[in-house]
Amino acid sequence: MVCYNSAMRRVEAEGAMSKVRCRWATGEFLQPYHDQEWGVPVHDDRRHFEFLILESAQAGLSWVTILKRREGYRRAFCDFDPDGVAGLAPADVERLLGDTAIIRNRRKVESAISNARAFLRIRDECGTFDSYIWSFVNRVPIFSAWDEDSQIPAETALSKQVSADLRRRGFSFLGPVVCYAHLQATGLVMDHVKSCFRWRELTVTDA
Repeated sequence: MVCYNSAMRRVEAEGAMSKVRCRWATGEFLQPYHDQEWGVPVHDDRRHFEFLILESAQAGLSWVTILKRREGYRRAFCDFDPDGVAGLAPADVERLLGDTAIIRNRRKVESAISNARAFLRIRDECGTFDSYIWSFVNRVPIFSAWDEDSQIPAETALSKQVSADLRRRGFSFLGPVVCYAHLQATGLVMDHVKSCFRWRELTVTDA
């Protein structure tokens, strides 16, 4: 049985390695994120908040830098519970600035807390953050059909609209580029290239 299980894991790993992916999906952090999360529609408020925390921390950095610290952010920011993060005090900011498991940038740490409070205001107004964010696409994912990764834009008219509205509501570190990353990550926009194995899986499953 041990030999059988080992063989099965080896076959699964070899199968994963042989799949055609978006060109950026390489390495131990980006590949599983690409294969399991990127572009999958999200309808859970805590998951939306998790991505907002991580994406705002990414500003000016690479996504893999943040993915490597994801569990550190989970521990530091109340398991991505917006109520918990909204309740953090100035003393907590000082504590977090000493936490080597996250990006120790005062403005970004303070932004995470103020963004949590803005998140809760949207939840109070709209029932859920999910209802709010999906209203920008009439609750229907936008399926792209790019031939090359180089064709995928960094921002769009939609991400500019979302960013402007979020900033009007008190969010920070969520410009049009970061907002587009959120739309891609949470499946409002599906930007896998057509040659990627996930493009067919997501367009067939979720269209």
